[in-house]
Amino acid sequence: MSTETAGPNAGDPHGVIAELMDESTGVRACAVIASDGSLLAQSSENDWAGAIAELWSAAGSHGDREPTQIHVATEEGEIYAAREDGATAVAITDRFTLASLMFCDLRSALRKLAPGVVR
Repeated sequence: MSTETAGPNAGDPHGVIAELMDESTGVRACAVIASDGSLLAQSSENDWAGAIAELWSAAGSHGDREPTQIHVATEEGEIYAAREDGATAVAITDRFTLASLMFCDLRSALRKLAPGVVR
Protein backbone atom coordinates (compact mmCIF):
# COMPACT_ATOMS: atom_id res chain seq x y z
CA MET A 1 0.00 0.00 0.00
CA SER A 2 1.30 3.45 -0.91
CA THR A 3 1.64 6.10 1.76
CA GLU A 4 0.03 9.22 0.37
CA THR A 5 0.04 11.25 3.58
CA ALA A 6 1.27 14.65 2.48
CA GLY A 7 -1.10 17.58 2.43
CA PRO A 8 -3.59 19.27 4.75
CA ASN A 9 -6.01 16.31 4.93
CA ALA A 10 -3.43 13.67 5.85
CA GLY A 11 -4.82 11.36 8.51
CA ASP A 12 -8.08 13.30 8.92
CA PRO A 13 -11.19 11.36 7.82
CA HIS A 14 -13.30 14.56 7.70
CA GLY A 15 -10.70 16.28 5.51
CA VAL A 16 -10.55 13.27 3.21
CA ILE A 17 -14.35 13.35 2.83
CA ALA A 18 -14.27 17.09 2.09
CA GLU A 19 -11.62 16.49 -0.56
CA LEU A 20 -13.65 13.71 -2.20
CA MET A 21 -16.71 15.97 -2.32
CA ASP A 22 -14.74 18.89 -3.77
CA GLU A 23 -12.48 17.14 -6.24
CA SER A 24 -14.17 13.94 -7.41
CA THR A 25 -16.46 14.38 -10.38
CA GLY A 26 -20.12 13.58 -9.82
CA VAL A 27 -19.93 12.65 -6.12
CA ARG A 28 -23.22 13.37 -4.32
CA ALA A 29 -22.30 11.88 -0.93
CA CYS A 30 -19.51 9.79 0.56
CA ALA A 31 -18.21 8.21 3.75
CA VAL A 32 -15.24 6.41 5.27
CA ILE A 33 -15.80 3.33 7.44
CA ALA A 34 -13.17 1.71 9.66
CA SER A 35 -12.37 -2.00 9.53
CA ASP A 36 -14.43 -2.55 12.70
CA GLY A 37 -17.51 -1.13 10.92
CA SER A 38 -17.53 2.20 12.73
CA LEU A 39 -18.24 5.35 10.76
CA LEU A 40 -15.19 7.64 10.63
CA ALA A 41 -16.63 10.48 8.55
CA GLN A 42 -19.57 11.19 6.24
CA SER A 43 -20.69 13.97 3.94
CA SER A 44 -24.38 13.42 4.77
CA GLU A 45 -26.48 11.51 7.28
CA ASN A 46 -27.08 7.94 6.20
CA ASP A 47 -26.74 4.40 7.54
CA TRP A 48 -23.41 4.07 5.75
CA ALA A 49 -22.02 1.30 7.94
CA GLY A 50 -25.14 -0.87 7.67
CA ALA A 51 -25.53 -0.30 3.94
CA ILE A 52 -21.90 -1.06 3.11
CA ALA A 53 -21.96 -4.19 5.27
CA GLU A 54 -24.92 -5.40 3.20
CA LEU A 55 -23.13 -4.59 -0.05
CA TRP A 56 -19.96 -6.47 0.98
CA SER A 57 -22.11 -9.41 2.09
CA ALA A 58 -24.01 -9.42 -1.22
CA ALA A 59 -20.74 -9.28 -3.16
CA GLY A 60 -19.69 -12.41 -1.29
CA SER A 61 -16.30 -13.97 -1.51
CA HIS A 62 -14.67 -16.09 -4.16
CA GLY A 63 -12.77 -18.89 -2.52
CA ASP A 64 -10.45 -17.35 0.04
CA ARG A 65 -10.54 -13.87 -1.55
CA GLU A 66 -12.85 -11.13 -0.36
CA PRO A 67 -13.93 -8.49 -2.92
CA THR A 68 -12.03 -5.20 -2.74
CA GLN A 69 -14.39 -3.04 -4.76
CA ILE A 70 -18.08 -2.77 -5.59
CA HIS A 71 -19.90 -0.84 -8.30
CA VAL A 72 -23.70 -0.76 -8.42
CA ALA A 73 -25.55 1.29 -11.02
CA THR A 74 -29.22 2.25 -10.97
CA GLU A 75 -31.30 4.63 -13.04
CA GLU A 76 -30.90 7.26 -10.31
CA GLY A 77 -27.15 7.05 -9.72
CA GLU A 78 -24.25 4.80 -8.87
CA ILE A 79 -22.58 3.48 -5.73
CA TYR A 80 -18.87 2.80 -5.53
CA ALA A 81 -17.02 1.20 -2.62
CA ALA A 82 -13.35 0.36 -2.25
CA ARG A 83 -11.77 -1.54 0.62
CA GLU A 84 -8.15 -1.63 1.76
CA ASP A 85 -6.89 -3.16 5.00
CA GLY A 86 -10.52 -3.61 6.04
CA ALA A 87 -11.42 0.09 5.81
CA THR A 88 -13.95 1.22 3.21
CA ALA A 89 -14.45 4.44 1.26
CA VAL A 90 -17.88 4.65 -0.35
CA ALA A 91 -19.45 7.21 -2.68
CA ILE A 92 -22.84 7.82 -4.24
CA THR A 93 -22.44 9.49 -7.62
CA ASP A 94 -24.33 10.78 -10.62
CA ARG A 95 -25.01 8.30 -13.41
CA PHE A 96 -22.19 7.54 -15.81
CA THR A 97 -19.37 8.56 -13.47
CA LEU A 98 -16.16 7.06 -14.82
CA ALA A 99 -15.57 3.95 -12.73
CA SER A 100 -11.79 3.83 -13.07
CA LEU A 101 -11.41 7.40 -11.79
CA MET A 102 -13.90 6.90 -8.97
CA PHE A 103 -12.08 3.80 -7.70
CA CYS A 104 -8.77 5.67 -7.97
CA ASP A 105 -10.21 8.54 -5.89
CA LEU A 106 -11.64 6.18 -3.25
CA ARG A 107 -8.38 4.24 -2.90
CA SER A 108 -6.42 7.49 -2.71
CA ALA A 109 -8.74 8.67 0.07
CA LEU A 110 -8.10 5.48 2.06
CA ARG A 111 -4.34 5.82 1.64
CA LYS A 112 -4.41 9.37 3.00
CA LEU A 113 -5.77 8.17 6.33
CA ALA A 114 -3.32 7.58 9.14
CA PRO A 115 -2.62 3.83 9.52
CA GLY A 116 -4.09 3.69 13.04
CA VAL A 117 -7.27 5.54 12.01
CA VAL A 118 -8.73 2.89 9.73
CA ARG A 119 -8.14 -0.16 11.94
